[in-house]
Amino acid sequence: MVKPNVRASLTRDDAQLALHVIASGRIADLEEGERRLAHDGVDVLLDDPRLLIGLLRTGRGVIASYALLTYVVMRHALTRIGERDRVLADFLASLFMEFGVRDRAQRISRFDDETYDTLGAILAAADSSDPKRSFLAREHLGNYALWLSGVFPDHIEERRWRRGGPDLEYYESMGRRGYELAANHKLAQEAGISEFYALAADRFRVMRIALTSVSDALLFPNSNSPTSIIRRVEDDFRLMS
Repeated sequence: MVKPNVRASLTRDDAQLALHVIASGRIADLEEGERRLAHDGVDVLLDDPRLLIGLLRTGRGVIASYALLTYVVMRHALTRIGERDRVLADFLASLFMEFGVRDRAQRISRFDDETYDTLGAILAAADSSDPKRSFLAREHLGNYALWLSGVFPDHIEERRWRRGGPDLEYYESMGRRGYELAANHKLAQEAGISEFYALAADRFRVMRIALTSVSDALLFPNSNSPTSIIRRVEDDFRLMS
């Protein structure tokens, strides 16, 4: 199960690094940042546009923790397209960090023996008679659809044009379905997390486009194929719909 817990894992060292990145050697800015941190908490630093720029464009980004860098990148990717919910940024950071490890994206839980490579197979597993496995499969359906469509949208689109594979709309539909099924599961209701999965279902497209913007900028910055260009234009229209 992927939990939105990256922000909670940030340390005092992360906060101090953020302070110094934002201040960029200016004593007055450092003192002002310390006052803001003491009065308003760490979010005032994490939301500062200067932090993202400093982490990506200066040497301090190299020494930043993976958790700090990932959360800040996801938070600002979401805010750029109008989504201010910090829980969603936390969740995207958690998903990115966990699914980026080996074959975790193909497993419904970190230590599960079975791997899945299609959304249809995961959906079938959601009908398991084992309540825990059924819930994990539902959650994973949403997560896997978000991971594939968010990080590898051009691969999906190229496969659609060349082989007649499903398009991004299909992945968004299946992802929303997975989160909706997870929200309605008894285990989610008992654990008090149904509301989160309902939110994830409702904001799936926004999360997907934010994750794609990170993929475009940091993972595949030189991808300028016709398919990529068309997809970016279509995403702009999707945000307005």
